[in-house]
Amino acid sequence: MISSQTLLLSELQHSMQQCRSRTLALIESIDYNTFCTQAHPDFSPVGWHLGHIAYTEALWILQRCAGYPPLLPEYHRLFAQDGLPKSDRVRLPEINTVVEYLATVRAKVFDYLAIAPVDQQERLWKWLLQHECQHAETMAIVLALIGQAAVGDAGSPLNPPRVGDFESERMILIPGGSFIQGNETIEAQDNERPQHEVYLEAYWIDRQPVTCAEYRSFIEAGGYQDREWWTAEGWEWVQKSGIDRPLYWSADNIPVCGVSWYEADAYAKFVGKRLPTEAEWEKAAAFQNMLGEVWQWTSTWFDGYSGFESYPYPGYSQTYFDRAHRVLKGGSWATFPWAMRNSFRNWYYPQVREIFSGFRCVCSAGVRS
Repeated sequence: MISSQTLLLSELQHSMQQCRSRTLALIESIDYNTFCTQAHPDFSPVGWHLGHIAYTEALWILQRCAGYPPLLPEYHRLFAQDGLPKSDRVRLPEINTVVEYLATVRAKVFDYLAIAPVDQQERLWKWLLQHECQHAETMAIVLALIGQAAVGDAGSPLNPPRVGDFESERMILIPGGSFIQGNETIEAQDNERPQHEVYLEAYWIDRQPVTCAEYRSFIEAGGYQDREWWTAEGWEWVQKSGIDRPLYWSADNIPVCGVSWYEADAYAKFVGKRLPTEAEWEKAAAFQNMLGEVWQWTSTWFDGYSGFESYPYPGYSQTYFDRAHRVLKGGSWATFPWAMRNSFRNWYYPQVREIFSGFRCVCSAGVRS
């Protein structure tokens, strides 16, 4: 009989190999200039994210678990999260050199995995797998910002799913009552824990994210020029930025993508609805599949649940419990499966629109639009 330890080891190795293949596929056809380009002040170059994946894996597994000395210490300041400002991360080794760095680290990591007490370390290994998923999606975002991959174009790797026609059943009724929010499985991030009971009144939620066709009505009605729909902060932001449409645009039946929380909130008010709370979104996801479309803004500020305990270090989540970041749910078409589940929590400042973000709307049970 195969032991549980052997099965877990095999599962981890298989998942890590699959994830790495998907990560490397993102850079298959890019040149060195693209590899090093900082597309936006808030985002590091694609090449930095690739090196950071290797650095983090070496730090947590080879140094902290296995007790090995630092591997290739010349890369530590370059690829550490707190090593260099984002603007200084553009002077990178050649693409093949960084890919070799990943391979060297991974080979040593798998050598250690063969003898590691994985049953005791499982949470850390799965955290690292999701860490790579998150940075790989950021790489996809940077490529979209550079223009290497157009969102929604046929054949593009950044191609969101089309949505169906639900004109007769645009919204679904979620019954009132309690549900269990959060996740305490071994894969769950610290901010998903602990599970807790939440009571919600009945409400309606969109069956699908708001589409480009639907959002166009807001643009054509002058929504970006009408103070009525915006929060005070949102109106100030839109006036200063001069923005008058989403960052990414595509076919009518594709979820609108590349909108800030301010834009999502303004549209929801324009159609007489509102953004869901995180709890409303998560409960609704038990009634219909809401994963892998676009990241979806909620009205909830990112914070820890009661009883929160940081893992594997306070800076992963706790630093952002500042009532300045809004929660997004659902993952996007660019999110790898190991980081996609109903309880997963993403968080960004409300003005951020560079990510693959859209939204659903909700309204009270007594109203249906």
